[in-house]
This record gives sequence, C-alpha cells and structure tokens, in this order.
Amino acid sequence: MLELGLALWALVVIARLAGLQIGDYAALSARAQRQQSRTIEVSAPRGVIYDRNLHPLAMSLRVDSVFAVPARLTRPRQEARVLARILHLDARDLEGRFASSRDFCWVARQITASQSRRVRAARLAGIYFQKESRRFYPKGDLAAQVLGYVGMDGRGLAGIELAQDQWLRGRPGRMLVRVDAHGHAYSQTERPPRRGRRLVLTLDENIEYIAQQELDRAMRKTHARQGTVVIEDPRTAQILAIANAPTFNPNDFATTPERDMTDAAVSDVYEPGSVFKLVTLSAAINQGLTNPQQIVFCGDGSIMVGGMLIHDHARFGDLSVTGILVNSSDVGAIKLGLRLGPKRLYRYIRAYGFGSPTGVGLPGESPGIVRPLDQWLPMTIGAVSMGQGIAVTPMQVISMVSAIADGGVYHRPRLILSGPPAAPGAKLFAGRRIIRPRVAREMTGMMRQVVLRGTGVTAQMPGYSDGGKTGTSQMVNPGAHAYSQRDYVASFAGVAPLHHPVIAMLVVLYAPKTNHEGEYAAAPVFRAIAQRVLPYLGVPQDLPGNSPVLEAGPPPPAAQPARSPVAAPPPSAPAPRPGIVVVSLGGAMPNFRGRPLRTVAQRCAALGLRPRLLGHGEAIAQRPAAGAALAPRQRVTIWFGRRGSGSGAAGAVQPGAAGAFRPAAALPHN
Repeated sequence: MLELGLALWALVVIARLAGLQIGDYAALSARAQRQQSRTIEVSAPRGVIYDRNLHPLAMSLRVDSVFAVPARLTRPRQEARVLARILHLDARDLEGRFASSRDFCWVARQITASQSRRVRAARLAGIYFQKESRRFYPKGDLAAQVLGYVGMDGRGLAGIELAQDQWLRGRPGRMLVRVDAHGHAYSQTERPPRRGRRLVLTLDENIEYIAQQELDRAMRKTHARQGTVVIEDPRTAQILAIANAPTFNPNDFATTPERDMTDAAVSDVYEPGSVFKLVTLSAAINQGLTNPQQIVFCGDGSIMVGGMLIHDHARFGDLSVTGILVNSSDVGAIKLGLRLGPKRLYRYIRAYGFGSPTGVGLPGESPGIVRPLDQWLPMTIGAVSMGQGIAVTPMQVISMVSAIADGGVYHRPRLILSGPPAAPGAKLFAGRRIIRPRVAREMTGMMRQVVLRGTGVTAQMPGYSDGGKTGTSQMVNPGAHAYSQRDYVASFAGVAPLHHPVIAMLVVLYAPKTNHEGEYAAAPVFRAIAQRVLPYLGVPQDLPGNSPVLEAGPPPPAAQPARSPVAAPPPSAPAPRPGIVVVSLGGAMPNFRGRPLRTVAQRCAALGLRPRLLGHGEAIAQRPAAGAALAPRQRVTIWFGRRGSGSGAAGAVQPGAAGAFRPAAALPHN
C-alpha cells in the first residue's frame, strides 16, 4: 500500500513538472523575463545643425544618465537621500520610484560631469550609469527661436528642431538590463543608436550676431517691449538672419518664460502701417492707374471714406505719387487705393503672400489676418490702403520687400540650404511675377527718395545707397479690442545697395517708450546693421564717402580684412555681450588653444560651463586666460580659427562673390 502511494505521488509530481516544463513554459518564461530583465531606449545623437558657412549651431554631446536596479539597493532610503542631495531631486519621490519597480528605474538623465563624479564617488550599490546624448547649442542664445530646443527624450520641441525632427532625430538604441537569481545586475546593448542627419541652414552666424547685437542695443535705447529683425537675400530668397528680443538660451530653456521662446518673425502678427503703402502704390502703378510723377491732391490732410473722416499726419495739398511715399501721406495712399478698388487691391495683397503662411519651414507660422473680400466694409479699403485693418507677420513683409527688390518676382523665403529631399510629387516653387520689372525699378527709386529726403533719412549710410519705407501703427489692445492710445509698432523695411540689392531687411520694434515712430526707432537700426553686413559680404561701395566701420562679431581683430569678420581678439578685447551667462562650478580655466570646437564643447560641459564659442576650426584665444580661477556665474568666451591663418583671417567665413554661398570646406561627417 505504501509503495502504491509513493508511486502515485511520484506520478503526480512528474505530471506537474511536465506541465510546468512543457505546458506552462512559455507563460512562465515570459514572466521571468519581465521580472528579471528590462529593455530601455537609449537616445540617439541628433544631427548637427550648421549655418551656411558650416559653423555648428546645434550639436549633441555624450553625457551620463543614472539608473537604479532597486533589487540591488541595500538601504533604499539612505541611498535616495544621497542621490537627491547630489542631483537636486526629491528624496521621497525617489524612494517611491525605488519601491514601485524591482528591476529598473531612471534616477536622473543627462546629468553634468560634476554630478556624475559625485555619484560615482558615493559608491552606491544598485546604481548604474548609461551614456546618452544631450543637445548643446555652442552659440548660446544666437538664433535661439529659429533653432528651438530638444526635450529629455531627444525629440525637438520648437523651431527647426521640431520642424525637422524626423530628419535630425536618428534612430534610438536599445539596452537590456538583467538581474540574475542572486540579484546581480548587468546591462548589454541590444541595438546601438544611429545618429541623425546633418542640416545646413541659410542663416549666417556672423550676420545673425550683428542683427542680434544691434537689436539688443535698440531695445535698451528705446525700452521697447519686443523686437524682431529679419534679413533676406532677395536674389535667392534665402534668410540670412532672424533676430528676436527678448531671446533665451536653449541650453537652459526650462527656466525661460514661454513668451520669450516664441519666434515673432513667423508667429506674431501686427498692423504694418505705412510700410504697406508699398503694396498699394506698386499695385496702382502696375495697373497703369498712375505713375511716380503724377500729381495727386491730398485733401489738405483729410478724406471721407465709407462715412468715416480720416486725418493725415500733416496737411498735404498736391503731392506727386513719389511725394506720397516720401511724406507717407495716408490720404494720398487712400486715394490710390480707391482708384484700384477693393477687388484689384485684394488681388495684389494676396499675390504678395499676405493672408497665407510663407512656407519658410518654421512651426507655428501664422497666415496673418486678411479679411475675405465679401467681408470688407465701405471704409475697409481706406484702412487697408494705409496699412491698418490688416495683420501681417514680419516674414510676410520681408518677402514682399524682397519681391520688389528682385524685379517684381515673389519667391517663397528659404531657411534650409541642405537637408531633407523634397517630398515625392512636390513642385519646386519657381516664383511668381507680381509687378513688371519697370514698376519694380520705379518703386525702388521711390524708396530711395524716402531715405534721401523723407521719413527714412535716418537710414542713410556712408558708401552705400539704400531705400526703404518707415511704418508706425497703433497696437491693438487685446483686452479692449481697440487701438491702444499709448503703444505703437515702429518699423522700417529697406534694401541695399539700391540698384543691385544684396540684402532686404525689416526692423520691427513693439511698444518703444521713446521715439515710437519708425523714422527714429527702427530706421537707425537698419542703418547700423546694413553698414556692417554689406562690407562683411564683400559688397563694393556704390557711393563716394567714408567707409563704414566693419564689425562682424566680438571682438573685431586689430587689423581686419574686409571679409574676415571673426578673428582672434586683440589683447584688450571688449567684454563679451551682456546676457551671455556661464555657470561655473569653480576650478581653473583649462588651456583650450589648438583644440577643436567639439572637444572644447565637451570639456565645457564637463566643467558645468555654458560658453560662447565664436568662429570655427581650432581654439585660438580664450577669456579668461588658461589657469585663471573660475568663479560662479563667470562669463567664458572662446574664439576659433584655422591653424596658421594668422590674426587677420582666423575663423573667417568664405562667402562667394557678392555674398553667394561657397562652403569653406566639405561638409564634415557627424
């Protein structure tokens, strides 16, 4: 009987073992896999973003991330407190994460080199490190709104980083973390990450710096609330610079107010004011309804439109059409708008691109506000003819001005020089003619008169001819849905040199507190930028007079050729631009001379620095000097150039004839 019982018991055990090994194998194996291993995603290095001269504007650096295997923690509470103190985390939250997972949890991602050293020195059981990719912007706040920024997961969240995320992102890798039966943990790479692809923008780092520097200076002088500068090459429709103020440092975007991260050049709309008279007058001349010499009676400063009396800023009588633009007569522009009629004026407004996004390739682009023709009131044509009752973006305005400068042909603005191929079936936008070449020449001639003897005299500069149009408009008070009686938008749109324009530029200042008119607030900014950009591009002077001062980056070299704007600083170089803040954790300044930009960037990241890196090639100068003590919040600037180039050409970009793009070197591999 006993033998029979033992035999039955043995058969039951064997049957159970067979069931576990055969019938339940798949389910039990999967459960063990879940309990003992975890596959985590490892971010891929994003592709480098370059300016048109192959200066890196955004790159990826390898940094440490910290993860824990809670099963290996010996004293979770104490270890959580140590980690929280080093990594500036909440200890209770960290304890909760340890308790909720046995095999894996992130502690902190993309930490600084100093934090990594302190965590390693603590020698905590169950704490491990994984290399990840962190986005780094070596120029700090330069073109910040255009570039955007990247989240912790390696995905673009704004600007070009968002718009070209699929191209830049690459393919993430996979890492397998295992815990054996004894609680020992190890990791292995299942699939290495694949780097994203490079992207070359039409922006010029040096022109961008000039625009930002002069815009910042104007903001301080006028106490404006906000400002934007857009510079385009009208021959190619390539955007050379987009500067915004206030700006921000994308290396530390988490502490920046959301408003400061908006790219106002494409996202914000405003009433253009008298700059829009370029549309009205060019349309009327192109339709054969008038010519630059024709005399128009401007009503002694007032006109009745749609039952509303509109007053001019001065009591003008007879003015030529050129005089209407020169003196910025609202009544004169309205009279020409009435000759056109609503249908024809509306057609030209749409032809110039207003009411539709330009398609420049930045996220969040606004189409502006252009009321459909069937919603126009009797007085709408009067308001629109002088630039009110319509809302536009700076990008739309610069595209309109570029069309006039390029002989009357509108081209969609371009921001990407080399990047993703066009989608299958996509048609290349070849441009559309809006006004005849003769009319375009007449318009630029009238714009020249605005600068010589009209509201744009403050835009005159020595050595170069230019033309443009000022604008001053009341801002709309969003709360009251009415025009503000205190805040204005001051703007100036211009081109230079006049007969063969190389740059078209728009300057917009929102709510300047002093000299709120475009003539005094915005036109001088155009002059200050243009007289530095044109020599940098190698554009010969077309007027007699003294050469303008050439400055194309901080600091200018002691003896600088006309097309070598970024060079080693002189011994007594000026201080870096205010607003560039570097966080230093102390220690001595390394000697960076002779090291490539990427190595310098990685070393600065290891020191906890956020430097200003100027030029490209190898480091040729630095401030502070090697060995100097690094105090907290100290500014650090490093200049780069080519070995053996000398102080006159170090770091110089090499544009082609008249500023056409010519790479200084072959595209480097990522």
